[in-house]
Amino acid sequence: MSESRLHPKVLVSTQWVSEHLHDPKVRVTEVDYDPAANYSQGHVPGAVLFDWKKDMNDPLNRDILSKEQLENLLQRNGISNDSTLVLYGDFNNWFAAYAFWDLKYHKVDNVMLMDGGRKKWLLEDRLISKDVPSYPRAQFSAAGPDTEVRVYRDEVKAAVGKPDKVLIDVRGPKEFTGEITAPPEYPNEAAQRGGHIPGAKNIPWGMAVNDADGTFKPREELEALYTSKGVTRDKGVITYCRIGERSSHSWFVLKYLLGYPDVKNYDGSWTEWGNSIRYPIEK
Repeated sequence: MSESRLHPKVLVSTQWVSEHLHDPKVRVTEVDYDPAANYSQGHVPGAVLFDWKKDMNDPLNRDILSKEQLENLLQRNGISNDSTLVLYGDFNNWFAAYAFWDLKYHKVDNVMLMDGGRKKWLLEDRLISKDVPSYPRAQFSAAGPDTEVRVYRDEVKAAVGKPDKVLIDVRGPKEFTGEITAPPEYPNEAAQRGGHIPGAKNIPWGMAVNDADGTFKPREELEALYTSKGVTRDKGVITYCRIGERSSHSWFVLKYLLGYPDVKNYDGSWTEWGNSIRYPIEK
């Protein structure tokens, strides 16, 4: 973990996690899109599971968890307001970053990402376990919402073309141009139209991490990545992708690793915008 990062309290190394496996005040949590292919095959010892589809989304509405739903999730996993929650997961922490963003929306303070996620832990041949832990129910009270971290479709539409706003499409180039509407690994999450929100800059999420182990690149490289595309601190920044998970990853980089003052995640993203009547697109 680079000493030059602005917010080291939200990013910890695999070594730090290894050293705190038996710390009762630390709760390690794996956040997976596909737990059967990941968590169930072995995870950080003592880690609980947040199934992204089942645990991190409202079961009836397309929305993030309500305050009460989030509190229940944390309570039943033995997480209290005094706990330090360390998140990691598959896909280089896409869904862990989404969970981090969700928690920050509800103003949960003591939450971190494990740099490199599941990929780095396995590459380093660290201990794994198939045991599913159980912890006594804890008391947790969330303080949110923090409306400054989330943006909705109409607000995004109002930001299009404004000189003090910048939209970042963090999807791959083929999604951005409309050549494809979803990556091959997500065939059921497409939209009616392919393309991007007018004026958006294409800065794929993966450009912020090292290919070898999924860790974040040094601060200087991250700064250059975004400023070279006109994403500067004086502008209100909106990140989006297809369902809000990759954009949460880029939101984390901009807000916490680089300290941009005004960054919001549009979690409706392309599956909402691309299916909406009279919402313009570019190809």
